[in-house]
Amino acid sequence: MNDGVLSQPPMAWRLCGNQVKLWRTEAGVTREELAREAGYGEETVKSMEQGRRRPTPEFLLAADQMFGARGKLIATQEYLQPDRFVPYAKDFMRYEAEAISLTSYQPLLIPGLLQTEETVRRLFDVNWPPVDDETIEERVKARLARQSILATQSKAFTFAIGEAALRNTLDRPEAHKRQLLHLLEVGRQRNVVIQVLPSGGANPGLNGPFVLLESRDHERYAYEEGQTSSALHSNPEKVNSLIHRHALIAQCALNPEDSARFIRKLADEL
Repeated sequence: MNDGVLSQPPMAWRLCGNQVKLWRTEAGVTREELAREAGYGEETVKSMEQGRRRPTPEFLLAADQMFGARGKLIATQEYLQPDRFVPYAKDFMRYEAEAISLTSYQPLLIPGLLQTEETVRRLFDVNWPPVDDETIEERVKARLARQSILATQSKAFTFAIGEAALRNTLDRPEAHKRQLLHLLEVGRQRNVVIQVLPSGGANPGLNGPFVLLESRDHERYAYEEGQTSSALHSNPEKVNSLIHRHALIAQCALNPEDSARFIRKLADEL
């Protein structure tokens, strides 16, 4: 997926805005008249009609009543809710939910399945481009909801986390301490393994993060995510390469017991 696709407003916004414009034109109402009735500026109405801004419930109600749409425009509201996940991650989320095992390597961030709510909010707050509060709220809830799969004892989870991720307080030392303690708590589950990859030296993990998944049918997938795009691989050659890479990363990492002691030491220093 290229940057041009990701920079487009959601299709639902554009479709809804275009419908309002078509109804308005057929009713012989000017954009200025609609703006006055809805209580918005004309430029705001134009942005909503063009899909650059999400049509609000108040705007749709005014348009529906003004054009005699008899609820047809109001009914579009349920399709305008913020995306719970960024578009390019949706396929991965579906496979993640069904997987029997998940193996993750993250050099710079605490893995999403292990993040506390404070960490999740902080990361969304500094993300770019910024989104509105409603979208952030939806995505926070979605990420936290994903974490429920950790309670499925028949699923196996292995996390290799870079030391840099564990030392980065995100400018919130107290919140980060709670994050580290949360890692220790989750790491006590018998289906969860957490390893720390110390900084310094050369290792196969320098090329970036990835996640490995195994399905119930023992099919294997690999997921790589970048700044603005991602790739979900099923090609055996590509997947096997990353499986071997993770095995080498695990060899360079501390064992689970030493990793827990390392994380405890960092938490005690905060």
